[in-house]
Amino acid sequence: MNIIQYLTTIHFGAGAVSSLSETLEELGITRPFVISDHGVKAAGLLDGAAMQVISSAPAFLDVPTNPTESAVQEALVTYRQHGCNGVVAIGGGSPIDLAKGVALLATHEGELEQYAAILGGIPKITNAVAPLVAVPTTAGTGSEVGRAALITLDDGRKLGFISPYLIPRRAICDPELTLGLPPALTAATGLDALSHCIETYLSPRYNPPAEAIALDGFARIWEALPKAYANGADLAARTEVMMGALQGGLTFQKGLGAVHALSHALGGLKELKLHHGTLNAILMPPVLRANASHAATADKISRLEAAAGIAGTTLADALDDLNRKLGVPGKLSTLGVTRDVFAWTCERALADHSHQTNPRNLTGAEYAEILESVM
Repeated sequence: MNIIQYLTTIHFGAGAVSSLSETLEELGITRPFVISDHGVKAAGLLDGAAMQVISSAPAFLDVPTNPTESAVQEALVTYRQHGCNGVVAIGGGSPIDLAKGVALLATHEGELEQYAAILGGIPKITNAVAPLVAVPTTAGTGSEVGRAALITLDDGRKLGFISPYLIPRRAICDPELTLGLPPALTAATGLDALSHCIETYLSPRYNPPAEAIALDGFARIWEALPKAYANGADLAARTEVMMGALQGGLTFQKGLGAVHALSHALGGLKELKLHHGTLNAILMPPVLRANASHAATADKISRLEAAAGIAGTTLADALDDLNRKLGVPGKLSTLGVTRDVFAWTCERALADHSHQTNPRNLTGAEYAEILESVM
């Protein structure tokens, strides 16, 4: 196991989950509250020697595909009923983001909405946030080291809650926990991580250290994801994808872009349960094409192509090809998206915090064109 001190304390490597008991003791979490989901439990990932320390802890497993305000409130009731003093999130980005919402409201009064970044909530979040330990079982969101949580409010708005105090106090990243991940989920989560590295790298904010991390993470995932997809037991490939996902999360403070502005909006559709990573994978190629006319962005795209060894084609086309190889649907319509949600989606995308750090200031009409291109 390796210990990385960067934004937070990260325990990384095969077998890292064995440090959970020690971690809880270090943070003074004597009454942990577990947030996970039924899939993680069914896979046996809540069992084993390392998990004995939380085996009798109260737990919340009814985590929606896209975390919701109502689920945060429901979990918070249980947290308070048991007098818990810290949270352990085990799973993908949804349990971890939901856990951030619980850790926030466990120590901050009022409605969740007031803490949303787009509504001026960033300075309202203090260091009183309950301690959170994140144990990812997928290699995708980077939420285990990210300062943001994406939560859909009861009115359908999918908003970002952003603060350095929402970064988990500890991230325990054990690639062995991803060995049983099915190929389709391996692809969707890995492409989600790839989109984070790409969009943070292309963000116009000035942050060369973050760009270096994003570029390295992109190269790792590009090389290793097809191997992890083809052979889920390839621990070396799983480790590389998990590191790339971690790196994508470490660069979030540089901002994302139009891919996430659109996927956040589509993820807020109540009538559909759309996987965030799948949406990002479908949207990344057309967004790259839309941004490529920006000179500085075109230069950065060339560097990404060089890092991946892409020659004779464009990164956008290479991503289309990668999606096909990994079995990702090529069209939004395949997921049940219809054109009658375009206006609502584009309106929400323009209001999303990720829109602000897209390399080009896209219009609502341009967002609609991107959606149409993948229908």
